[in-house]
Amino acid sequence: MMNLAVQPAFDAKSYLVWEERQAEKHEFIAGEVFARAEARREHVVVSGNLAAAFKQRLRGGPCQAYVADLKVRVEAADAFFYPDVVVSCDPRDHAASQFIAHPTLIVEVLSESTAAFDRGNKFAAYRTLPSLREYVLVDIETRRVETFQRTPENDWLFHEYLPSCGECGFPALNVSIPFDEVFENVVPQAG
Repeated sequence: MMNLAVQPAFDAKSYLVWEERQAEKHEFIAGEVFARAEARREHVVVSGNLAAAFKQRLRGGPCQAYVADLKVRVEAADAFFYPDVVVSCDPRDHAASQFIAHPTLIVEVLSESTAAFDRGNKFAAYRTLPSLREYVLVDIETRRVETFQRTPENDWLFHEYLPSCGECGFPALNVSIPFDEVFENVVPQAG
Protein backbone atom coordinates (compact mmCIF):
# COMPACT_ATOMS: atom_id res chain seq x y z
CA MET A 1 0.00 0.00 0.00
CA MET A 2 2.38 2.67 1.13
CA ASN A 3 6.07 3.30 1.23
CA LEU A 4 7.90 5.60 3.61
CA ALA A 5 6.88 9.23 3.72
CA VAL A 6 8.38 11.07 0.75
CA GLN A 7 7.90 14.70 1.81
CA PRO A 8 8.06 16.71 4.98
CA ALA A 9 4.70 17.22 6.68
CA PHE A 10 2.24 19.62 5.10
CA ASP A 11 -1.46 20.43 5.31
CA ALA A 12 -4.26 18.99 3.17
CA LYS A 13 -4.47 22.01 0.86
CA SER A 14 -0.72 21.92 0.17
CA TYR A 15 -0.91 18.18 -0.43
CA LEU A 16 -3.62 18.62 -3.09
CA VAL A 17 -1.55 21.22 -4.92
CA TRP A 18 1.61 19.09 -4.68
CA GLU A 19 -0.16 15.84 -5.65
CA GLU A 20 -1.49 17.32 -8.91
CA ARG A 21 2.10 17.78 -10.11
CA GLN A 22 3.27 14.24 -9.29
CA ALA A 23 3.61 11.41 -11.80
CA GLU A 24 2.80 8.82 -9.11
CA LYS A 25 -0.11 8.70 -6.67
CA HIS A 26 0.43 9.48 -2.99
CA GLU A 27 -1.85 9.10 -0.01
CA PHE A 28 -1.97 11.71 2.74
CA ILE A 29 -2.35 10.96 6.45
CA ALA A 30 -2.18 13.68 9.09
CA GLY A 31 0.47 15.75 7.35
CA GLU A 32 2.54 12.90 5.92
CA VAL A 33 2.58 11.79 2.30
CA PHE A 34 3.13 8.18 1.26
CA ALA A 35 3.85 6.84 -2.22
CA ARG A 36 1.41 4.17 -3.34
CA ALA A 37 2.90 0.84 -4.25
CA GLU A 38 2.25 -0.47 -7.74
CA ALA A 39 -0.48 -3.10 -8.00
CA ARG A 40 -0.05 -6.58 -9.43
CA ARG A 41 -2.05 -7.67 -12.47
CA GLU A 42 -4.55 -9.70 -10.41
CA HIS A 43 -5.20 -6.70 -8.18
CA VAL A 44 -5.98 -4.51 -11.19
CA VAL A 45 -8.17 -7.20 -12.78
CA VAL A 46 -10.32 -7.69 -9.65
CA SER A 47 -10.66 -3.92 -9.15
CA GLY A 48 -11.73 -3.55 -12.79
CA ASN A 49 -14.18 -6.43 -12.52
CA LEU A 50 -15.88 -4.85 -9.52
CA ALA A 51 -15.94 -1.33 -10.96
CA ALA A 52 -17.47 -2.64 -14.21
CA ALA A 53 -20.01 -4.78 -12.37
CA PHE A 54 -21.11 -1.88 -10.17
CA LYS A 55 -21.27 0.50 -13.14
CA GLN A 56 -23.45 -1.92 -15.10
CA ARG A 57 -25.83 -2.61 -12.22
CA LEU A 58 -26.09 1.02 -11.05
CA ARG A 59 -26.64 2.53 -14.52
CA GLY A 60 -29.51 5.01 -14.59
CA GLY A 61 -29.57 5.53 -10.83
CA PRO A 62 -28.03 8.10 -8.50
CA CYS A 63 -24.93 6.03 -7.68
CA GLN A 64 -21.66 6.02 -9.63
CA ALA A 65 -18.65 3.72 -9.36
CA TYR A 66 -15.13 5.14 -9.54
CA VAL A 67 -11.78 3.35 -9.86
CA ALA A 68 -8.43 3.79 -8.11
CA ASP A 69 -7.50 7.15 -9.62
CA LEU A 70 -10.02 9.13 -7.53
CA LYS A 71 -9.12 10.21 -3.99
CA VAL A 72 -11.48 9.95 -1.03
CA ARG A 73 -11.22 12.70 1.59
CA VAL A 74 -11.56 11.49 5.18
CA GLU A 75 -11.65 14.81 6.99
CA ALA A 76 -11.98 13.42 10.53
CA ALA A 77 -8.71 11.50 10.03
CA ASP A 78 -7.06 14.34 8.08
CA ALA A 79 -6.46 11.90 5.24
CA PHE A 80 -6.82 11.29 1.52
CA PHE A 81 -6.86 7.70 0.25
CA TYR A 82 -7.08 6.07 -3.17
CA PRO A 83 -9.49 3.14 -2.72
CA ASP A 84 -9.44 0.46 -5.39
CA VAL A 85 -13.15 1.03 -6.10
CA VAL A 86 -15.51 3.54 -4.56
CA VAL A 87 -19.22 4.10 -5.11
CA SER A 88 -20.92 7.35 -4.25
CA CYS A 89 -24.62 8.15 -4.41
CA ASP A 90 -24.13 11.78 -3.38
CA PRO A 91 -24.57 14.53 -6.03
CA ARG A 92 -21.82 16.59 -4.37
CA ASP A 93 -19.32 13.85 -5.21
CA HIS A 94 -20.50 13.62 -8.83
CA ALA A 95 -19.68 17.32 -9.24
CA ALA A 96 -16.29 17.12 -7.48
CA SER A 97 -13.01 17.39 -9.37
CA GLN A 98 -10.09 16.45 -7.08
CA PHE A 99 -11.68 14.09 -4.58
CA ILE A 100 -14.96 12.79 -3.20
CA ALA A 101 -15.99 12.95 0.44
CA HIS A 102 -19.34 11.14 0.69
CA PRO A 103 -18.87 7.53 -0.47
CA THR A 104 -21.51 4.88 0.11
CA LEU A 105 -19.29 1.84 -0.51
CA ILE A 106 -15.50 1.42 -0.60
CA VAL A 107 -13.59 -1.62 -1.90
CA GLU A 108 -9.98 -2.40 -1.06
CA VAL A 109 -8.30 -5.33 -2.80
CA LEU A 110 -5.80 -6.76 -0.37
CA SER A 111 -2.16 -7.44 -1.04
CA GLU A 112 0.53 -8.71 1.29
CA SER A 113 1.86 -5.20 1.81
CA THR A 114 -1.55 -3.54 2.36
CA ALA A 115 -3.69 -6.08 4.22
CA ALA A 116 -2.90 -5.03 7.78
CA PHE A 117 -3.37 -1.32 7.06
CA ASP A 118 -6.57 -1.87 5.02
CA ARG A 119 -8.07 -3.96 7.84
CA GLY A 120 -6.83 -1.69 10.64
CA ASN A 121 -6.06 2.02 10.51
CA LYS A 122 -7.54 2.63 7.07
CA PHE A 123 -10.83 0.97 8.04
CA ALA A 124 -10.83 2.97 11.27
CA ALA A 125 -10.45 6.17 9.24
CA TYR A 126 -13.15 5.15 6.76
CA ARG A 127 -15.59 4.42 9.61
CA THR A 128 -15.55 8.15 10.45
CA LEU A 129 -17.27 8.90 7.13
CA PRO A 130 -20.98 9.35 7.97
CA SER A 131 -22.02 8.44 4.41
CA LEU A 132 -20.16 5.11 4.31
CA ARG A 133 -22.57 2.18 4.49
CA GLU A 134 -20.34 -0.68 3.36
CA TYR A 135 -16.63 -1.52 3.36
CA VAL A 136 -15.45 -4.42 1.20
CA LEU A 137 -12.15 -6.31 1.37
CA VAL A 138 -11.22 -8.69 -1.43
CA ASP A 139 -8.57 -11.28 -0.67
CA ILE A 140 -7.32 -12.69 -3.97
CA GLU A 141 -4.98 -15.26 -2.41
CA THR A 142 -7.73 -16.94 -0.35
CA ARG A 143 -10.55 -16.20 -2.82
CA ARG A 144 -12.64 -14.43 -0.23
CA VAL A 145 -14.80 -11.29 -0.23
CA GLU A 146 -15.46 -9.73 3.15
CA THR A 147 -18.09 -7.06 3.65
CA PHE A 148 -18.66 -4.83 6.64
CA GLN A 149 -22.08 -3.17 6.70
CA ARG A 150 -22.97 -0.24 8.95
CA THR A 151 -26.11 -0.93 10.97
CA PRO A 152 -28.60 1.75 12.07
CA GLU A 153 -26.95 1.52 15.52
CA ASN A 154 -23.59 2.43 13.91
CA ASP A 155 -22.16 -1.06 14.44
CA TRP A 156 -20.44 -2.94 11.62
CA LEU A 157 -21.87 -6.31 10.55
CA PHE A 158 -19.37 -8.72 8.98
CA HIS A 159 -20.23 -11.11 6.16
CA GLU A 160 -17.86 -13.43 4.29
CA TYR A 161 -18.38 -14.68 0.73
CA LEU A 162 -16.55 -17.78 -0.50
CA PRO A 163 -16.72 -19.52 -3.91
CA SER A 164 -19.48 -21.79 -2.60
CA CYS A 165 -21.73 -18.75 -1.97
CA GLY A 166 -22.36 -18.20 -5.67
CA GLU A 167 -23.02 -14.48 -5.31
CA CYS A 168 -21.69 -11.58 -3.27
CA GLY A 169 -24.34 -9.25 -1.90
CA PHE A 170 -23.76 -5.52 -1.43
CA PRO A 171 -26.87 -4.37 0.48
CA ALA A 172 -25.80 -0.72 0.64
CA LEU A 173 -26.36 -0.61 -3.13
CA ASN A 174 -29.02 -3.33 -3.37
CA VAL A 175 -26.69 -5.17 -5.75
CA SER A 176 -25.48 -8.77 -6.07
CA ILE A 177 -22.52 -9.86 -8.18
CA PRO A 178 -21.70 -13.48 -9.00
CA PHE A 179 -18.59 -14.58 -7.12
CA ASP A 180 -17.00 -15.83 -10.34
CA GLU A 181 -17.48 -12.38 -11.92
CA VAL A 182 -15.48 -10.76 -9.11
CA PHE A 183 -12.54 -13.09 -9.83
CA GLU A 184 -12.99 -13.35 -13.61
CA ASN A 185 -9.63 -13.62 -15.47
CA VAL A 186 -7.68 -14.25 -12.27
CA VAL A 187 -5.71 -17.46 -12.50
CA PRO A 188 -5.44 -19.34 -9.19
CA GLN A 189 -1.88 -19.40 -7.79
CA ALA A 190 -0.08 -22.72 -7.98
CA GLY A 191 0.16 -24.26 -4.51
